[in-house]
Amino acid sequence: MRLTVAASWVEGPLRQLVADARLELGVLLHPSGQVLGQFGFARSVDVMTACALAAATHASSAELGRMLEGQPFTGVHYVGATRQFWRATVPTTSTPLILFAVFDEESSLGLVQLFFRQFCEAVAALAPAADAEPAALAENFESELNRNLAVMFGRA
Repeated sequence: MRLTVAASWVEGPLRQLVADARLELGVLLHPSGQVLGQFGFARSVDVMTACALAAATHASSAELGRMLEGQPFTGVHYVGATRQFWRATVPTTSTPLILFAVFDEESSLGLVQLFFRQFCEAVAALAPAADAEPAALAENFESELNRNLAVMFGRA
């Protein structure tokens, strides 16, 4: 399994969740889009696509939940022909995180949810306090974004 982490405290819980729930792909991210850990992806552009999808479904389902039930929806599940995805909110003492996971018939939503609860407990115990967290966006975020977009669209 290819597992890459940007925050070392994420590695243990993420590795355990992937193994126990039999996940194929996934990403743990901050709502700002900052990747904390990812697994199963062969290309970085696929990670960026998954992050965009996870952040968009997180924001839209939270707002839809507020409109319908007065509180945000915290999960989204989709069943495809051969794979399923599940996006869920990971509560922490500071900013809630987003988990986007893809699994196939070797797993089930119930199994993923069971091990997700354990994952949330581990993350809550290991996540840094709000005042210890680094800024979600680096100082040079805008210039890096513009440079990456230029490269991506062949303008560099």
